[in-house]
Amino acid sequence: MRYVPLTVLAACAVTAPAFATQYLSPEQAEKLMFPEADAFRPHPLALDTAQMRLVEQASGLPTRSAQWRVVGAYKGDTLLGYMVLDDVIGKFELISYAVGLNPDATVRQVEILAYRESHGSEIRLPAWRRQFVGKSAKSGNLRIGAGIDNISGATLSSTHVTDGVRRIAAVAQVALAR
Repeated sequence: MRYVPLTVLAACAVTAPAFATQYLSPEQAEKLMFPEADAFRPHPLALDTAQMRLVEQASGLPTRSAQWRVVGAYKGDTLLGYMVLDDVIGKFELISYAVGLNPDATVRQVEILAYRESHGSEIRLPAWRRQFVGKSAKSGNLRIGAGIDNISGATLSSTHVTDGVRRIAAVAQVALAR
């Protein structure tokens, strides 16, 4: 019987490949979403308990945080809208994305910033992301099967990003809409 040293066996162990792809930085996303803007300013947003309950009611989802990463886009002194940065779990890994919102809390654009899963990156397809444009928490059509199509092979990614956009639309409705 032949013995193989443990170090050789450990070196041959199968490891899961990394599938992290950074598509856009937050700065690139804000310029893509608001090309007419000449200034981007952080917009502090902390929800109180009552607002968090309203977000949960409007979205039908638990509010994960009272703090949101929000940037206001301006042309001169005129507010063009907001970009909200968020992360959701795909199947196993985080998906980083940004939601551009108009001042009335309707979705302007959705961009995938980083995708770390081995499958399901079809959520980056422009046709799928365009489904969100013009929708709001009030519209009731920000759900897979009710306004947003699922992507076969990317079921968890598309569901979780859709839920995240719905939650952000509810935050916008409760705390940002003008």
